[in-house]
Amino acid sequence: MKYRWYLGIDEVGRGPLAGPITICVAAFKTRKPKFLRGIRDSKKLTAQKREDWLNKIKIAKEEGNVLFCVSSTDNEQIDKVGITKATNLAIEKSLKKLKLEPCQCLVLLDGGLKAPIEYIYQETIIRGDDKERIISASSVIAKVNRDNIMIDYSKKYPQYNFHEHKGYGTRAHYEALKKYGKCQIHRISFLKKFYGTINSNNLIK
Repeated sequence: MKYRWYLGIDEVGRGPLAGPITICVAAFKTRKPKFLRGIRDSKKLTAQKREDWLNKIKIAKEEGNVLFCVSSTDNEQIDKVGITKATNLAIEKSLKKLKLEPCQCLVLLDGGLKAPIEYIYQETIIRGDDKERIISASSVIAKVNRDNIMIDYSKKYPQYNFHEHKGYGTRAHYEALKKYGKCQIHRISFLKKFYGTINSNNLIK
């Protein structure tokens, strides 16, 4: 079957202790765009390589060959509804913004991700971000976007060095939590093992 659009969907930020989860939906006119040959999962690329690929994708967008939308669900919503629902909300938000006809799309998703049921043609691919070019592209776009969000947060909360670990549970991050406690972008539900029974009081504003 010939589809009008081939959508790659990936998320970044499922595991961190702080910050949002970020989703990208990238829509291409072919399943294997030639200009994406050699792209990989964003985690296997340097920051500079991710920027280089993002620039190529932006050029393709200007030429009308790509559409993409990035959406995030913040830490408060993650705590409220859980990480799976928060991820689904971001996927739904991006798909609605793109305004594509579901029946004209083949949706390729990484890992355990799912698109809304109206997208009847969809495939979930384990390690898809390293197997399918268009999923790799969405991974790169989401990664650069979320990293920039965390770099901005690092300016507001410099004691945590979010620009270095992007909110993940590194030793340095845990040391900062011991010293300074939680701030407003920490995921309370992700810190229960660290703090025991906790609540949202005494956050750093």
